[in-house]
Amino acid sequence: MKFVQVTDLHIVPGGGKLLELNPAERLMACIADINLHRDNVSFCVFTGDLTDRGDRHAYGVLRECLETLELPYHLMLGNHDRRAFFYDVFPDAPRDENGFVQFQLETEEGRLIFLDTLDEGRSAGLYCDKRREWLSQRLQEAKPDPVYLFMHHPPFDIGIPSLDKIKLDGTEAFAAVLRKSADIRHLFLGHVHRPVSGSWRGIPFSALPGTNHQIAADFENESPIPYEHGPCAYGIVHVDVEQTTVHTKLMT
Repeated sequence: MKFVQVTDLHIVPGGGKLLELNPAERLMACIADINLHRDNVSFCVFTGDLTDRGDRHAYGVLRECLETLELPYHLMLGNHDRRAFFYDVFPDAPRDENGFVQFQLETEEGRLIFLDTLDEGRSAGLYCDKRREWLSQRLQEAKPDPVYLFMHHPPFDIGIPSLDKIKLDGTEAFAAVLRKSADIRHLFLGHVHRPVSGSWRGIPFSALPGTNHQIAADFENESPIPYEHGPCAYGIVHVDVEQTTVHTKLMT
């Protein structure tokens, strides 16, 4: 299976600028490149921060951009998003029984589970009791198949203090749910705006640059978040029973 991951779009209303860059124009350039290389790609997943302020009109701009994408796509939310306005513009987007933007895909390579870590009004993420119960059930159902998880907020520190203070709250409670699965193959993250990879409690993970602005490798300061300009990027992921490979495609 081959799919594309795109993250941290930060679309603003009216196709305006953010940090001296145009998020919609940069996303369109990304989509154009994905369309050129779409052979054998099953779908695109957008791992949160679809908009910069959760504005209804920004979701409208996003929808117009996505109309040019020549692949199926799946949308997730990040801390900059708002569920109500998202559903206004994407009413057919999947949701769980509690209204969270959570869903799963069953594939020949295993089960893909997409999580909602948004805690509206806060930059840090949250995975509450209801969401943990939903995930616990999905993990039980998936056995003995491999599982691949997608979420916006990292549930652990990555070594950049300004990001570590706005990671997912409740690391231990989240980790306890994951222990119910014996075969989580990979964790795909947003939020980081950097190409970062490693493993957490034995689970491999990867994060990508955003399509608009990036975050500098400042390993000392808690504030402010060190935004910087950099190439637009997306991930090309190859998954089979023996291996997961993540390529970062930089747009030059």
